[in-house]
Amino acid sequence: MPPLIPASELPSHWNKSEFQICKHLAQAVKEAGGRALVTGGAVRDALLGLPSKDLDLEVFGVFPDKLESILARFSKVEKVGKAFGVYKLLNHQIDVSIPRKEIKVGEQHRDFTIETNPELSLEEAANRRDFTINTLAFDPLEQSLHDPTKRGLQDLENRLLHHVSPAFAEDPLRVLRAMQFAGRFECRIAPETIAFCTSLTPHNLSIERIWDEWKKWILKSKKPSIGLQFLDTTRWIQYYPELEALKGVQQDNKHHPEGDVWTHTLHCIDAFAERRINDHKEDLVVGLAVLLHDCGKPATTQWTDGRWRALGHEEFGLKPARIFLERLTRETTLIDAILPLVKCHGRPRQLHEAQSGNAAIRRLAVTVGRLDRLIRVSECDVAGRPPLPTDFPAGVWLLDKAKALNVEKSTPIPLIQGRHLLELGFTSGPKMGQLLNHIYELQIEGKIVTLEAAQAYATKRLPKS
Repeated sequence: MPPLIPASELPSHWNKSEFQICKHLAQAVKEAGGRALVTGGAVRDALLGLPSKDLDLEVFGVFPDKLESILARFSKVEKVGKAFGVYKLLNHQIDVSIPRKEIKVGEQHRDFTIETNPELSLEEAANRRDFTINTLAFDPLEQSLHDPTKRGLQDLENRLLHHVSPAFAEDPLRVLRAMQFAGRFECRIAPETIAFCTSLTPHNLSIERIWDEWKKWILKSKKPSIGLQFLDTTRWIQYYPELEALKGVQQDNKHHPEGDVWTHTLHCIDAFAERRINDHKEDLVVGLAVLLHDCGKPATTQWTDGRWRALGHEEFGLKPARIFLERLTRETTLIDAILPLVKCHGRPRQLHEAQSGNAAIRRLAVTVGRLDRLIRVSECDVAGRPPLPTDFPAGVWLLDKAKALNVEKSTPIPLIQGRHLLELGFTSGPKMGQLLNHIYELQIEGKIVTLEAAQAYATKRLPKS
């Protein structure tokens, strides 16, 4: 793995103008008797050679009233959090915080009391963080790196996730944070940290917090299979039974030499990560569809005609996929976009083998919404079968056809709509709706290709007065 970036080069990985604001703030804090350090993910990512969009500045030795007056000289400020220990600089991608302690006072995920204390040391403030690699701090004035746990830098270099303190166990969400960090940075997890994670449960976590970590895993993991294997190691896979059910489900060795459905899914999700397009919405839809594309196989796999087969698994995958997604998110439009991809992930290959015509391609576009998404899912399915070839001629063929028919990224737009029928003299009601649907079906089949033809067809069916 590549070596870490030298501390002196860290600012080159941050937005130049934003870092200059941080330097000016740090100088003002210093003149007020305090110290300001860049902390958290920006430091970690820069050391790995990764760009960072946001900067977090932690201010020591300056009390809130004084700090607020300093910040007001640079930007409008918004207070964040119930203890108002964090300030967002509006019009900048900078958060400024006062050192704080989070003390667990109950079982629910919000059962913390937060105590801000600008007199805390860097070492004391670091104890509230989750992993040692997230405790590293950079002094923008001295251009120096600080490692308050004395092991954060080494752990980052070794790509090792290690908890900071026993307080790690107070927030079970950190198990899912470990999952997404492991996938993002291809990290190992320290045995003692795994032991902590194994002892925790997600029962008191909110769906919003859980969803945030799963999104980061989907959108940022370099090798997301590591995160899934971590869930298995810590037995957290049991809280996602639709994924756990994939383990041990046999597949035909000729078509799936990689192993069972779980192993296939691990390869598929890694193939997805290699093929992201960096459009968050599209990658989220496609990534989750790839994760769930074979979750119908546990219910359908049988030994038939001398080999393992999973007939109808696409359709059977809809129910477990929906249950899994509804456990993660309340975004119904997202769920509705994913499920047709699960149901139809085998269709590109089938259409290609049959050399299906334009009507079948248009009809598939209506079913899945966007054929480019479906092709990406199917491509990852094919790529998840090492050592078999990863080329996907069916996808190339279907994409070319979809572009020619203008259904690559949308469903066919109806040529005729209700307003047209009203202009022709039709009356609103069920019969008009039925006629619109019928004409649309003729359009899908290629039998009506212009608005004029649709209007002529409708006119012949205009009720006589």
